[in-house]
Amino acid sequence: MEQDKNIKKEPIIHIRKLYKSFGENQVLRGVDLDVLPQEILVVLGRSGSGKSVLIKIIVALLKPDSGEVTVLGKNIKELNERELRDLRLQIGFSFQSSALYDSMTVRENIEFPLVRNRRHLSRKEINNEVEEVLDAVHLSQTINQMPAELSGGQRKRIGIARTLILKPKIMLYDEPTAGLDPTTSLEINNLIREVREKYHTSSIVITHDLTCARNTGDRIAMLLDGQFLTQGSFEEVFATEDENIKSFYNYNFIQ
Repeated sequence: MEQDKNIKKEPIIHIRKLYKSFGENQVLRGVDLDVLPQEILVVLGRSGSGKSVLIKIIVALLKPDSGEVTVLGKNIKELNERELRDLRLQIGFSFQSSALYDSMTVRENIEFPLVRNRRHLSRKEINNEVEEVLDAVHLSQTINQMPAELSGGQRKRIGIARTLILKPKIMLYDEPTAGLDPTTSLEINNLIREVREKYHTSSIVITHDLTCARNTGDRIAMLLDGQFLTQGSFEEVFATEDENIKSFYNYNFIQ
């Protein structure tokens, strides 16, 4: 049992002294971060604070200027293209826009990554996988609909289902509640936790929505001016007299 505890403490994502600039704009300035197995970490920050840059570096869509990034035990800088591709297949990326193909049905959207990356599967196996993830996001009835027929919240859910089809070990959510009404936002927040429970994923949620942060996060990390100002539970992060954190809280009008 003691050995299991030690294994659990090994981070799934390990980042040290991460720097990234675009010209004169220094976006990340020495970021340190760990994400533990099956943890939901929320990265909070204003627009332009470097949140999206951080997760793009984690999936090697951007290269850091310097620093160490280890994902699932692999140092990103040491991987060749094939190894990077294999690693990315273990990371689910839920885009802010949902990124669905408008010309495809829900079924075709969800099965697309599966058909592309698991070519040995039979049609029956593909159908079973599609039905499983649709059931996981509570939208089995939409299987033959087009994206244009879905609400914004449904599109978000289908985007998550398409990501889950490859059974990722890590989920990255980019502004999952952006543009949604409060009721639908709450449904997405609950789904993020359901996904963790069902698929045993480690997750990073990028957001500036404090309701999302409070409802989903096991741990909150506040990103300000390219550095993590503080980390802890929601209550720990906002039990402060720091004006930068207080103003962020007040701006969001949490009751």
